[in-house]
Amino acid sequence: MTIEKNSIIQTNFQFNNQTAFYKGKVRDVYTISDQLVMIASDRISAFDHVLPRPIPFKGQVLNQIATHFLNATEDIVPNWLQATPDPNVAVGLSCEPFKIEMVIRGYLTGHAWRTYKSGKRELCGVTLPEGMKENDPFPQPIITPATKAEEGHDEDISREEILKQGIVSEADYVLLEKYTRALFQRGTEMAAERGLILVDTKYEFGKKDDKIYLIDEIHTPDSSRYFYADGYQERQDRGERQKQLSKEFVREWLMANGFQGLEGQQMPEMPDAFVEKVSSRYIELYEKITGHQFQKANTENILSRIENNVKNYLNNISVMS
Repeated sequence: MTIEKNSIIQTNFQFNNQTAFYKGKVRDVYTISDQLVMIASDRISAFDHVLPRPIPFKGQVLNQIATHFLNATEDIVPNWLQATPDPNVAVGLSCEPFKIEMVIRGYLTGHAWRTYKSGKRELCGVTLPEGMKENDPFPQPIITPATKAEEGHDEDISREEILKQGIVSEADYVLLEKYTRALFQRGTEMAAERGLILVDTKYEFGKKDDKIYLIDEIHTPDSSRYFYADGYQERQDRGERQKQLSKEFVREWLMANGFQGLEGQQMPEMPDAFVEKVSSRYIELYEKITGHQFQKANTENILSRIENNVKNYLNNISVMS
């Protein structure tokens, strides 16, 4: 019970001037006038299902990695973030989100590899080269967008289909592609400095006052995949699996236990030892990718801590305005 007691499974706050609440797979989002208060819970999802047990410190890890990268990329594209009043909380602008995710892949792995292995040579309208092995780099990164589903699975979609359906205007989409490539390049460079390879990731964008903003999290283990650079080529040459820092090992554990999110499949029980291992892997990724030592926040009264920090922040803002 200790793991659940000291973790954020869900929140149910009521803040002054709150106009909306949205519970995502991982985040709880409170709308307060034109601001969003985004609380990173310790929920974990895989195969579009939220797993039954929380992962201690996962929300703090995600929130602080996202903050690290949002601050490091604000020269490329304006982003929604305004403050982080608590280790698990980000506050920022409420934007109208584009209904697509901009997925960018530098390597043939994960979903792209499963598509390739099935014999297909096209993904989201992008032609995939012949003769590639799993985890090989693409000649240059490819953008493979996905529709943003309210429920269930996100669906692959091509640039042509996005424009044809009018999901995004051509002028905006050109800008989204430009931002996506520039962000991935920056993320790749920052990962290389830490001995990592940024394999693939996704970005979400929104609009406010006709201006495009980068929203949500970026370059976290929930939205990205990293390989260790050291030994990468040797492992490829020998046909070995790559050493990686990402959520993929959770998916692999689920698959080994007979679960891929398909109808009729039973979600396996996660033992304490595995939950603790996942927590350690998230902390390891934080320290590896940021170069900072992870400082565990006090989780004794975690919900009270968050509620008080957010209320104090909001009160200070209202006093200043």
